[in-house]
Amino acid sequence: MLNKALLIGDVMHEWAGTRRLLASLPDEHLGWRPHAKSHTLGELATHVVNLLNWQLGILRDPGIDLAITSTRRSALTSRQALLDEFDTNIRELERTLDAIDEAALASDWTLRRGDTVMAVQPKAIAFRTMGMSHMVHHRAQLGVYLRLLDQPVPGVYGPTADELGK
Repeated sequence: MLNKALLIGDVMHEWAGTRRLLASLPDEHLGWRPHAKSHTLGELATHVVNLLNWQLGILRDPGIDLAITSTRRSALTSRQALLDEFDTNIRELERTLDAIDEAALASDWTLRRGDTVMAVQPKAIAFRTMGMSHMVHHRAQLGVYLRLLDQPVPGVYGPTADELGK
């Protein structure tokens, strides 16, 4: 049986770290990209925020079909817009997690592209891997972007060199 309290404790910590990083993004650099093949800072940050919608979808729906669901969206244009959407989605995720039971978390969730099934996992696993771990991966990229821009990097799992004054 799944431990809903453990899942919630884990995601609350990750969401807090993600918000801390988003709050540190400089508006004046949202159009910057480290390489021609990379997203801009604003596009990457928008993707991180949009992954909260994925998390909601995983918890609420039996699956997602990438053939009919758009995964691209325009970049949000300010740190405040990023934080406003993040905060709104977090409130909805908290309500959704509060209401979901362990049986629903254990039910299957399917990722497909049309007739091609890409993954079938219990919702709790899909939520943690495709929702949370995916978000954490891109959050780490945001930290690299900040470092490349010579901007202070906030701590997520402990203080950074910037916070320690090094």
